[in-house]
Amino acid sequence: MDENTLEMPKYKCHKEVWALKIAKINYEANGSAIITPVENGYAPFVVSDDYLLRHKPQIGGYFVRYKDGYKSFSPADAFEGGYSPV
Repeated sequence: MDENTLEMPKYKCHKEVWALKIAKINYEANGSAIITPVENGYAPFVVSDDYLLRHKPQIGGYFVRYKDGYKSFSPADAFEGGYSPV
């Protein structure tokens, strides 16, 4: 940042989300993919081509679902640095 500008306001996250760490991504011929979670007891699930294009998920990161149903992706460092299990 320029020395003549103020530092941007800082924020701390306080949202609760649902998330699964991604162990594997199997891409399908129709453009969708099947994500396999790291956590035991959770079945692999399908994500749409729109989700893949918008979020570009990667193995080791997190599939995230917000309270309003919005689905997203977060890299592991960002997620683990900002969220703790409840």
